[in-house]
Amino acid sequence: MEAECGIPAVPREEVAAKRASVGQENGQNSRGKGTAAAEDGKPMDGISAVIPGWFSEISPMWAGKAYSLKVEEILFQGKSEYQNVMVFQSSTYGNVLVLDGVIQVTERDECACQEMITHLPLCSIPNPRKVLVIGGGDGGVLHEVSRYSFVEQIDICEIDDLVVDVSKKFFPHLAIGFEDPRVNLHIGDGVAFLKSVPEGTYDAIIVDSSDLIDPAQELFEKPFFESVARSLRPGGVVCTQAESIWLHMHIIEDIVNVRRQIFKGSVNYAWTTVPTYPSGVIGFMLCSTEGPPIDFQNPVYNIDEDEKSNESKGPLKFYNSEIHSAAFCLPSFAKRVIEFQTN
Repeated sequence: MEAECGIPAVPREEVAAKRASVGQENGQNSRGKGTAAAEDGKPMDGISAVIPGWFSEISPMWAGKAYSLKVEEILFQGKSEYQNVMVFQSSTYGNVLVLDGVIQVTERDECACQEMITHLPLCSIPNPRKVLVIGGGDGGVLHEVSRYSFVEQIDICEIDDLVVDVSKKFFPHLAIGFEDPRVNLHIGDGVAFLKSVPEGTYDAIIVDSSDLIDPAQELFEKPFFESVARSLRPGGVVCTQAESIWLHMHIIEDIVNVRRQIFKGSVNYAWTTVPTYPSGVIGFMLCSTEGPPIDFQNPVYNIDEDEKSNESKGPLKFYNSEIHSAAFCLPSFAKRVIEFQTN
């Protein structure tokens, strides 16, 4: 199998098997997290045994590479029903939230993902009233959605209440999103939640999930997105995390193909740079249901020029209307695959 720029890709079916073997070779536990012994002899998940005092993100989802941050202090370690949760203070990126050995949020670069996954869809439709966030337990997407004064209802379904609690303690500037009176928090499975939602409820749905492994795997599958499409009004939009063009073109190709089968409006892929994500790049799939046509590449609302939002929430750090349009410009290797699937 060939991936981007002729580099061999790791087939999807090999990921689970490779995760186990990589863990054994590198002294990791079954969740793929590197371990090193603490002073009391207990393993410290995610701390590199190669360079003591460094967190190293190692996974078969990005085989043959790792991203490392120097650890100043481990602030929290715990295990929920679904995943291992860790927060540490880094030397250069502030506090870092790690789920099952994978960086989810850092204080320094969270804006590049949180702002883009929110404003790409919400600035593409006029006056969204009802918005659903699936995942996003750190509260960052909620904070960005709350910038829109015309949004009347913000629902969030997060599977892991420990992520919410930890974020409120260690990422209060993000978790402040939970304090907005329009927010309704549902702790539970996003797949089950959507099945209970009446048809045509939402103007926009934002799926802020982790990578295509448990507990987020169902959030990448066809039945879930059939429920998403049913829950959106005609011309409603969804934006989801959609992996990296440098690492996962084989996965992205399948994602685009499935979305094209379900969403009869627009289907587009956008991307942004996030230094602490694998390869420094993360993508988003933006889709709309059949109805009023949506041109995702040209925003109809400029949230970056909303004086009321800037005054109450602070100025945006990353997103603006120019970068919105630029996010849909793809390198040639990705453009060939994605445009083939969407035409």
